[in-house]
Amino acid sequence: MKINDVTLTIREGMVVWPGEPEVDLHRVKKLEEGANANVTYMGFAVHTGTHVDAPRHFIADGNSVDLLDLNMLIGEVTVVEIPQDVDHISAAVIARSGLAVGTERVLFKTRNSNYWVENRGDFQPGFVGITEDGAQALVELGVKLVGIDYLSIAPYKMSRPTHLVLLKEKMVVIEGLDLSKVKPGKYTLYCLPLKLANADGAPARVILIED
Repeated sequence: MKINDVTLTIREGMVVWPGEPEVDLHRVKKLEEGANANVTYMGFAVHTGTHVDAPRHFIADGNSVDLLDLNMLIGEVTVVEIPQDVDHISAAVIARSGLAVGTERVLFKTRNSNYWVENRGDFQPGFVGITEDGAQALVELGVKLVGIDYLSIAPYKMSRPTHLVLLKEKMVVIEGLDLSKVKPGKYTLYCLPLKLANADGAPARVILIED
């Protein structure tokens, strides 16, 4: 059994969505200064790094992240690699991907993963995302969980249409995955977001297990 950790490390200075707070991660109690123990403070938006979107992110009365079905966050997942020259994951791209009807969980590996390899600290507005018609194609295939290797499932400045299609269907959305070292194929997914009351999302530790 091999465990692939596809979670971004949360650290100060990491890339965040434009307009969201920078990561604040520092010790407030220090052994070397006479404290009884080291204690670290963390402050950042819930959509920082590798995270899960809850329906409430775009739907006012949608479920919050603490109410997500854990059965969908654990189970077989298909990693699909999208060609490097693809700018958007449209319905046509999904049709060519070979995804079968009834596939419940899918993660898209795109050229976005190169940003993590290159350790790009600045936001990349040209990242690959799923278009509205691509999202609808996933719904029609019966997908219940979808993830991608950048900070949004939707292309930059096109967030709302894609998210609404997915979240209205109560699809679980995972964003900010690092799939740079993962090959396409079948894995067992474990995605456990923090249990934050009434929140529209939460950071998550995500691993893919291969036999």
